[in-house]
Amino acid sequence: RPRRQTMSTDDAPGPERGRVDDGPVPERGRVDDGPVPERGRVEDGPVPERGRVEDGPVLLDQSLLDPTRFSIAALLAAAKWAEFGFVRDSLALSDSALSKQITTLGKLNYVDVEKGYVGKRPRTWVRLNDTGRGALHRHVAALEQISRHATEIGGTHPPRP
Repeated sequence: RPRRQTMSTDDAPGPERGRVDDGPVPERGRVDDGPVPERGRVEDGPVPERGRVEDGPVLLDQSLLDPTRFSIAALLAAAKWAEFGFVRDSLALSDSALSKQITTLGKLNYVDVEKGYVGKRPRTWVRLNDTGRGALHRHVAALEQISRHATEIGGTHPPRP
């Protein structure tokens, strides 16, 4: 592999040593400023209420699309309160990964967290609150509706010749 070359102070452009370019950084992934194509555009109109199965399309909860957050919510739905270590071990997560996801769910007001002591040892307990239970219920209902719809449509597809 070629070695990385460093710049000396004499070669450095501009007032700062090692700075390569003072120009603006282009937006990542941006090709041009042309118009957005019409294909796939969602029609204008009222946004359907989240989780209404009987009225048509159900929207998936974007925050529960993450498999780890979904697993945490599903596990917590089965218990009133769960100890942090139990959730960590049940889902085979590291302390930091679980802590990060619980913080995210807490910011969404999906979980409640309580800290305390058992003897002299600190403990953390987590529960899925009513907001989180509703979000999980709507998300699962949306997944079930997608599955049902795919099964219905799949059954009407002509067999391969």
